[in-house]
Amino acid sequence: MSRRTRKPLPKRRAGDRPKGATPFRGAEGRQGHRPGGKPGNRFAAAAPRAPKPVAEAPVEDKSALLPTKVQTVAVTVDENNMRVDRFLEARFPGLSFSHIQRIVRKGELRVNGKRADSKDRLEEGQSVRIPPLKLDTPRATAHLSEAGAKTLAALKEMTLFEDDDVLVLNKPAGLAVQGGSGTTRHLDQMLEVMRDAKGQKPRLVHRLDKETSGCLLVAKTRFAASALTGSFRHRSARKIYWALVAGVPKPKQGRISTFLAKDESEEDSIMRVAEHGDEGASHAVTYYAVVETSAQKLAWVSLKPVTGRTHQLRAHMAHIDHAIVGDPKYFNKENWELPGGLQNRLHLLARRIVIPHPRGGVIDATAPLPPHMLQSWNLLGLEHDRFDPIEHAPEE
Repeated sequence: MSRRTRKPLPKRRAGDRPKGATPFRGAEGRQGHRPGGKPGNRFAAAAPRAPKPVAEAPVEDKSALLPTKVQTVAVTVDENNMRVDRFLEARFPGLSFSHIQRIVRKGELRVNGKRADSKDRLEEGQSVRIPPLKLDTPRATAHLSEAGAKTLAALKEMTLFEDDDVLVLNKPAGLAVQGGSGTTRHLDQMLEVMRDAKGQKPRLVHRLDKETSGCLLVAKTRFAASALTGSFRHRSARKIYWALVAGVPKPKQGRISTFLAKDESEEDSIMRVAEHGDEGASHAVTYYAVVETSAQKLAWVSLKPVTGRTHQLRAHMAHIDHAIVGDPKYFNKENWELPGGLQNRLHLLARRIVIPHPRGGVIDATAPLPPHMLQSWNLLGLEHDRFDPIEHAPEE
């Protein structure tokens, strides 16, 4: 596949840098890759290939590791700031969401002797009382109903990569990942049709916003869930997003570093840029790079989040005054009109994910533009296979 050589970055002038953003520069003349093709040096350690063939390792019976009586454990440094429910998921892969919520709701789990909520954050050194646990009883296998068969077919249609341990889905825009108020159909529910003979249901490893399309990683086994969750916790997963934004960011490559905190109301919740030390504020870092522009009114940007905060990319692009087109929460540019022919939908794609495979090798999956974004790219004359400069962004 042909390559494009990266042109030197334009010199930055005074006043070009958006608030909260700092530029990055890759090696001059360094070659990248066409999205979905052979990666450049930034991804040299994660070349796209099928996971290495390995002898099937014996699957450990996790139920034997579950506590049969009350035990007290200390929160480790790696578990600092983890939510209570995520802490239990990581410590005891295979526990159902309903089981976790039940023991927390009943007060059977305690932190430093006090009742805790599933969303509470843990701190290193805290003492966590864990009650006896057990895996849910496997359901008897049965033939799928007509509706179940349709759901399974829909999941297969979304599949970008699959093996015995891992599934990477191309989540369509508009499909929620998990249930919530007013949500009747979501991916977590759809995965019920993929329960195996032992009753194991594929588990979500990370999340995407409802209106964001693209690569979503799912673990098919408890072993894979534990390994992949660890990769996200230790930032071994590399994610690239594509977006269409209002205006053209200057400089054309940069780093956005802020603190984000959630503002909640009865109707909605939104992430705001906060100060260090504000209640609930978490540090968030995003690298961005302009790939191509359209008449200085719109820009196709590639984004690499270093951290994984809620709505991070959407809040960060709005923060530097280049909100993502079609974003109902964060697009606040006054007197801005959507160019003719473009749909007023969120133009954000989880384009690519690269992560170590639990059994060796690397998973490298790429999602195509969803229909509404493909329509916009065609209308604006943007080239799908342009060199993606975000490859050279740092990893921290």
